Amino acid sequence: MGMLGAMVAHPEEVYPMMKLKLASDRIRRQFPAEPHWAFSYSMLQKVSRSFALVIQQLGPQLRDAVCVFYLVLRALDTVEDDTSIPSDIKMPILQNFYLHIYDRKWHFSCGAKDYKILMDKFHLVSTAFLELDKSYQEAIEDITRRMGAGMAKFICKEVESIDDYDEYCHYVAGLVGLGLSKLFHASGSEELASDNLSNSMGLFLQKTNIIRDYLEDINEIPKSRMFWPCQIWSKYADKLEDFKYAENSTKAVECLNDLVTNALIHAEDCLQYMSALKDLAIFRFCAIPQIMAIGTLALCYNNVEVFRGVVKMRRGLTAKIINQTNSMTDVYGAFYEFSSLLKSKIDDNDPNANLTRKHVEAIQKACASSGLLNTRGLHMHKSSRHTLLLIMVDSASYLISAVVGRLYVWSLVCHGFLLFLMWAVTCSCKEDYWQKRKLSMSTERP
Repeated sequence: MGMLGAMVAHPEEVYPMMKLKLASDRIRRQFPAEPHWAFSYSMLQKVSRSFALVIQQLGPQLRDAVCVFYLVLRALDTVEDDTSIPSDIKMPILQNFYLHIYDRKWHFSCGAKDYKILMDKFHLVSTAFLELDKSYQEAIEDITRRMGAGMAKFICKEVESIDDYDEYCHYVAGLVGLGLSKLFHASGSEELASDNLSNSMGLFLQKTNIIRDYLEDINEIPKSRMFWPCQIWSKYADKLEDFKYAENSTKAVECLNDLVTNALIHAEDCLQYMSALKDLAIFRFCAIPQIMAIGTLALCYNNVEVFRGVVKMRRGLTAKIINQTNSMTDVYGAFYEFSSLLKSKIDDNDPNANLTRKHVEAIQKACASSGLLNTRGLHMHKSSRHTLLLIMVDSASYLISAVVGRLYVWSLVCHGFLLFLMWAVTCSCKEDYWQKRKLSMSTERP
């Protein structure tokens, strides 16, 4: 479904999309004047638009620290992801990356597109890093050192067991959760969260990405890099790439559901972490990606399209989540409803059906027992196989958005029709003019 089709089918999402677009444009106009900060924020916008939007709501010093933290780890991740770099070159770069962030001249060419630009001009990120408060620098250095060492460890190690899977996700994402908790604490806005809860925040996001990105990762050039644990996928196939083929669809989906079930383990920890946050900007910064994760898991569950292409939320639904996430009531409502969507897709014949249902019901119980759950009207879009999307709206905002959306769509249609009429009239007038001119010239001839 194209953008216009999506707007017609879901007009209540037009207003949030327009609001998101205006906010993104405003961010681009407000880049700092200093070259290194202008580069950092422009790169943030290019490598993660949604992240760039929520980060802008943080206080100035914390915003700068989180921006640099994100770009440093994104650069580290670019080195790890580039399969064209020989291991003997890649490993020392990963292990020493925490030292490079202090070097105003260091850069390393790798990656592609925007990520290559980030790496080619990484010295500008280092310059920004060196302007941060010492407490922020120490937190970023510590996490970068530990993450680089962990990534280097898995360059020569496959993800065999579920313990390996959790360890790898800890290095590449759990440590991000720990680092952000340190930055929030250093800003004076939050208490220091426990490592266990901070780790779960990262694991929930990372496992969602690993599940969703199967096809992209298996088709990676020049060689694939997969992080689905052998302990899980070997129950369903002899080779991980077998899931790409249609004849293995049943087993592929069973394996997918097994992995989604594993990821759901972290949801309750995430709810506990978010419920302790005090600062609204920090809360939104943390909550929006977590809602996106539970929503993506609901879309991926029991969905063979994960092995055929990209499964992700509509842009309009993403905009709505960004617009409407302002309290734990919103978070509990989102988690409850997305988990309900996932639960509705559980097939009793699936090998992990009972375990999946147990985890989903635990999430729903945590939401309900909070006393803050406000279940809102469901708006589902059904495909030929699944109920795909779930939208949370209160009645007032839904009505306003729907009206605005329909008016916007019809204004586009009417505008196009008027342009067509103007064109047709212009062409007709031109034709009449030239016919009259031709007639006039012919009568004037002797």
